[in-house]
Amino acid sequence: MKLDLREHTLDLDSRTAIMGILNVTPDSFYDGGKYEKPETAVSRARIMVEEGADIIDVGGESTRPGSDGITADEEIGRVAPVVERLLREVSVPVSIDTRKAEVAEEILGLGAHMVNDVSGLTHDSRMIEVIRSCGVPVVIMHMRGTPQDMQDHTDYTDVVSEVKHELMERVQAAEAGGIAREDIIIDPGIGFSKTAEQSAELIARLDEFAGAGFPVLLGPSRKSFIGNLLGLKPGERLEATIASSIWAVLKGVDILRVHDVGPVVRALDMVRELSAGRRGEGLKVSE
Repeated sequence: MKLDLREHTLDLDSRTAIMGILNVTPDSFYDGGKYEKPETAVSRARIMVEEGADIIDVGGESTRPGSDGITADEEIGRVAPVVERLLREVSVPVSIDTRKAEVAEEILGLGAHMVNDVSGLTHDSRMIEVIRSCGVPVVIMHMRGTPQDMQDHTDYTDVVSEVKHELMERVQAAEAGGIAREDIIIDPGIGFSKTAEQSAELIARLDEFAGAGFPVLLGPSRKSFIGNLLGLKPGERLEATIASSIWAVLKGVDILRVHDVGPVVRALDMVRELSAGRRGEGLKVSE
C-alpha cells in the first residue's frame, strides 16, 4: 500500500518506514529538554534524516503516564518554529504529534504532512474535521482515558482482541466523519493504558493488527514496558528497542516510530541482507 503525504509518497509494501521522534518538550520521559531550542531540534532532525528517517514526528506536549497537559497556545509556541524550519530544511514529510485540533490546524496550515493523535481522535471533537478538511493521513492510536489516568484502565480480558476492537470503532468514527480510508494508520499504543506484560503481548501478536487492512505503526522506543520487563532505565533500552523493532517488522508492521533512527535502520538492514541470502528475497525492512 502507498501512503500519500501531500507532495510525498511512501511505498509501505516495499519496506517499513521509519518515523524519527523529535520531542521539543522539557519533560518527555527520555529526551525531554534536549531539543527545546529550534536550532537544536532542526539539527537533530537533519541527523535522523541522514540516518534513514522517512518521517519526522514533532511533539510539543509530553503524554507519558501521569503527565500534565499544556494549552494549545503553549504547544503551538513550541512546535511551530521547529516545523517551519523543518519544512524548508529537510527532505522528508513532517508529522505533528498532538491531541488538539487547534494545534493540528495551525501546524497543518504551515504545510505539515500528517497528524499523530495518541488519543485516537477522542480528545478533541474537532480533530476529525480538521484532518478531513486538510486531506492528510492520521495515526489513530489506542489509549483509554488520558495520560493522567490511563494506567488505571488496564482491565482487559484479551488485550489484543479488545484493543483491536476499540481501534476499529475509532476508525469507523473517522471514516464516518469524512476521513478517507487510505489516510488512516492504526497504532496499538504500546505503554498507553497497558501493563508491561500487555504491551509485550500486543507486540508478540502484531500480525493480528497487520491483517486489519490499514497500515500499522508501532512505537516501542525505550518505553517503560522494556524497563519493567528487563529492569532497565531509559538510557539502557536501545538493544531491547532494536529487538522489538525487528520482531515488529517480521510481524508486518508498516511504520516504526523510534528515537534511535540509525541503530534501528542498520539492524533492519542486516536482517534484510540475511533474509535475502537465505531465501533469495528481502524482508520489508528499511533500505
